[in-house]
Amino acid sequence: MDFPNLIDLFLHLDKHLAAVVQAWGPWVYVLLFAIIFVETGLVVMPFLPGDSLLFVAGAIAAVGGMSLPILLLLLVIAAITGDALNYAIGRWLGPKVFQWESSRWFNKDAFNKTHDFYEEYGPITIVVGRFLPFIRTFAPFVAGVAQMSYSKFTAFNMTGGILWVGSLTSLGYVIGEHPWVKAHFSVVALAMIIIPGLPAAWVFAKALIQKLSK
Repeated sequence: MDFPNLIDLFLHLDKHLAAVVQAWGPWVYVLLFAIIFVETGLVVMPFLPGDSLLFVAGAIAAVGGMSLPILLLLLVIAAITGDALNYAIGRWLGPKVFQWESSRWFNKDAFNKTHDFYEEYGPITIVVGRFLPFIRTFAPFVAGVAQMSYSKFTAFNMTGGILWVGSLTSLGYVIGEHPWVKAHFSVVALAMIIIPGLPAAWVFAKALIQKLSK
């Protein structure tokens, strides 16, 4: 496989997954783990497939291409450890960027407000943000920068990781091979972004309004 095709494989693995399963065999689990870990663990990689990849992986497991229990276990671990790495990077990087209070990069009042927001609404952000592209990549990083307490972050990181991977992979397992779903996958993929995003947007808006009204 040449270099451009390798890049396309990583960026659009959801579209190529069936072929990769046939070509790679058990090694596909390693590839899936790597994609989910990097997408959630590195703030510069929010464009990698997430929701649709989980859905397609579940659909392939439904026809015997992969083991659903192994898939769920590995991808939950990837999602949780990825967010933990992202949080650690943010917590390590934040003080180094903001170490001089007089620098143009540091706004102590903004930092304190961000810290307070994550202490109060961080759990909701970490869990619900899992279902929103880009937000799930940035939320753990900002939580680290804001120095959200590690114990609180860890508890809701695990909750969010289990819910995200478990729900979308299981949904793919149940309906992914339905003829209508296969024929209109682009519509289904868009719905997987919009539908979870509606309650998530409401939660964020409500939290922000409550915060501003205090």
